[in-house]
Amino acid sequence: MTDRSTFDTNVITMTRFVMEEGRRAKGTGEFTQLLNSLCTAIKAISTAVRKAGIANLYGIAGSTNVTGDQVKKLDILSNDLVINMLKSSFSTCVIVSEENKDAVIVETEKQGKYIVCIDPLDGSSNIDCLVSIGTIFAIYKKVSPDEPSAKDALQPGRNLVAAGYALYGSATMLVLATSAGGVNCFMLDPAIGEFILVERDVKIKKKGNIYSLNEGYAKYFDPAITEYLKKKKFPEDGSSPYGGRYVGSMVADVHRTLVYGGIFLYPANSKSPKGKLRLLYECNPMAFVIEKAGGIATTGHQAVLDIVPEDIHQRVPVVLGSPDDVKEYLEIVKKHSAK
Repeated sequence: MTDRSTFDTNVITMTRFVMEEGRRAKGTGEFTQLLNSLCTAIKAISTAVRKAGIANLYGIAGSTNVTGDQVKKLDILSNDLVINMLKSSFSTCVIVSEENKDAVIVETEKQGKYIVCIDPLDGSSNIDCLVSIGTIFAIYKKVSPDEPSAKDALQPGRNLVAAGYALYGSATMLVLATSAGGVNCFMLDPAIGEFILVERDVKIKKKGNIYSLNEGYAKYFDPAITEYLKKKKFPEDGSSPYGGRYVGSMVADVHRTLVYGGIFLYPANSKSPKGKLRLLYECNPMAFVIEKAGGIATTGHQAVLDIVPEDIHQRVPVVLGSPDDVKEYLEIVKKHSAK
């Protein structure tokens, strides 16, 4: 009887994967150091999320962050973890976080060549009801010869070296997109404490059958959004209507869109004319992942990755997902713009 052991003795961990990619690109290893430190922070956040109820980490910390969201205890913990781990990686010089009004400039003796923009705990309004939350990150190289400053983070998404997110759901998954490669998914194996490669070179469906947005704001929608939604709910060609799914955690909604196809929308409206989601650490990284997977990410008027940021907490509208679905939306926007 042959031994059919389910224990893989040659697993591809995140570190191994990135080291192999780095060797091919003749890199210095600094990017691997950065991702290793980020992974450590993500593992720690994953543990904290799982233990939040027991460790009394639920609830509001009694303050609001720079973008006006109420800060939860887990937000603060996650932010501190991420910043401390990134600083100690000796690979970053500037860190932009949703939780910090100003960019964090790493101490001179610990500086490296990378800039990290991060939302340490996205969807944290869902913490207390156990809905999936996540961490979103974007990694750039410093391009100016000057001393590190917040201006170094004001680069368009086209300059990204890598971006991705961690999803703390029924399992903890890390999705990584790199400029040289595609989109790869790693699952945290709690038994060995490592992220294991489970899906390589992920591609989004050309067309899906799910739309995702907060319809509670329908009163404030532009006519183009209203018309697009009507077409999805009451198709005139006899096809089945689209399903509506909205979690309210960007990581969860975008990950579902990546896996199942369809379209995710957080458009501008009369209440938030500039959009609600932040460009540097929400829209750019997600747009990068979706484009690398073969999808489209747009504001409705230009590609998200083409925007040159003016402020580290800048907000923009975002519509992303399967190419055919987003193109259909853009056609409706174009029609309304011509009126």
